[in-house]
Amino acid sequence: MTDAEDRKPLSDEARMAFTPPAGVEVGDSESETTSEFALPVGLDVPQPPSAEPEGSAFSLPPTYSARETPAFTPAAGIPAVSLTKDAPWQDRMRTMLRMPVTERPAPEPVQRTEEGGPAVPRVLDLSLRIGELLLAGGEGAEDVEAAMFAVCRSYGLDRCEPNVTFTLLSISYQPSLVDDPVSAARTVRRRGTDYTRLAAVFQLVDDLSDPETHLSLEEAYRRLAEIRRNRHPYPTWVLTAASGLLAGAASVLVGGDVIVFVAAALGAMLGDRLAWLCAGRGLPEFYQFTVAAMPPAAIGVALTVAQVDVAASAVITGGLFALLPGRALVAGVQDGLTGFYITAAARLLEVLYFFVGIVVGVLVVLYFGVQLGAQLNPEAALGSNEQPLVQTAASMLLSLTFAVLLQQERSTVLAVTLNGGVAWVVYGAMHYAGDLSPVASTAVAAGLVGLFGQLMSRYRYASALPYTTAAIGPLLPGSATYFGLLAIAQNDVDGGLGSLTKAAALAMAIAIGVNLGSEVSRLFLRGAGRGRKAAKRTRGF
Repeated sequence: MTDAEDRKPLSDEARMAFTPPAGVEVGDSESETTSEFALPVGLDVPQPPSAEPEGSAFSLPPTYSARETPAFTPAAGIPAVSLTKDAPWQDRMRTMLRMPVTERPAPEPVQRTEEGGPAVPRVLDLSLRIGELLLAGGEGAEDVEAAMFAVCRSYGLDRCEPNVTFTLLSISYQPSLVDDPVSAARTVRRRGTDYTRLAAVFQLVDDLSDPETHLSLEEAYRRLAEIRRNRHPYPTWVLTAASGLLAGAASVLVGGDVIVFVAAALGAMLGDRLAWLCAGRGLPEFYQFTVAAMPPAAIGVALTVAQVDVAASAVITGGLFALLPGRALVAGVQDGLTGFYITAAARLLEVLYFFVGIVVGVLVVLYFGVQLGAQLNPEAALGSNEQPLVQTAASMLLSLTFAVLLQQERSTVLAVTLNGGVAWVVYGAMHYAGDLSPVASTAVAAGLVGLFGQLMSRYRYASALPYTTAAIGPLLPGSATYFGLLAIAQNDVDGGLGSLTKAAALAMAIAIGVNLGSEVSRLFLRGAGRGRKAAKRTRGF
């Protein structure tokens, strides 16, 4: 190296602190960076564990073993669930609906005819259509949910949650805890009274719940379409005649004679025809009830103005019996007692509107009657405890005609007629012979109606409504309602409100008695109430 080369400036690489000093041999391989965390030479490096497939929050830990882990038992024990095949499907479905999803027993034999089972959306649609017919026919919300759950469970969908309100039905199905749920909903637009159709729907659900029937989804849809297309069992003229006979029988219950019977029947038939005319014009039911209440009141006022020696109050009272919404009242109170408060509030509000419509119609006629000088005496309708045999026959006729108005099957008419006669005999024995309170007597008689109706429905695996609704007809508070309206029309507001309050108490006694009788039958009959829990409440919480 020459002196000129020694005097040349050094490069940047030559000035770096990491540049190897002169005389140190550098290997041919590239420099390898190391750190203080590097493993010493000769130490074995542990192999990382093999990657496990990605699981979920519900997957069991890899070290879990059912044989090594002791089973957990709650402090209160595990409740025994007995779902016998002999119990009606309503009781079995209610039992499982009141259980948490994780505690429900395994599904029953599935109604499958095609490979893999039917599509989930079609099963949910079938359950909604069946629930729509039941809810529109006046069935309680709990029974509607039980029917929807029974349909889904019969096709293997056990993780279903039906929900029923006054106008909306919805159902949700979740295949597993990690899958997305499938939901469907349906709105009830129209309501009608046809207990024959209601019984056919119950029979369809019973066949679906029977593992020996093997009813396919297509066959279930076909039968449901036939139920929808079926005509009512009674023609229109029979319904009109039944409303007249019902009013006539009710007038006999409150002390009427033959002339009163004919007058009340004529007024009720005129009111029924006017209500049909309003329905054909598209008027709401409020105005239909208002118009239907006017003819019986007008005939009673006309007889009084003409000074005909009859109990005109009995004519008006009999006409009111055909209009009182006892069916909706019982269903509303039943929903409230079983925990469906939204549906119960809506049903009771509907009853209130119907009642107000009746009040408006009768008050308009009574007001003009008082202005014309009609001397309406409420006491003329009393003294109804002197003819027990005649009144028992009248109560049975009232129940029979009420069953016809509800479009019941002919095979159930005789049973409900006898049930109505028994109810009136019990009420008369307790109130007239035993001198007990009319509210308490009504509650006991209605309880027997609910008990007998539930026994008959369990015997036929059908709905209890056809056996109970018509039988409570003789117990409806028609006379108390009329007396309250008459007092208001005569400017006795305090007396009128007191009588209307009595009518409301009688109506609540009927509804609670019917529901209590049904619950008593489920409580003591074999296989009915086992495992059927209700919500437990404490005071203040």
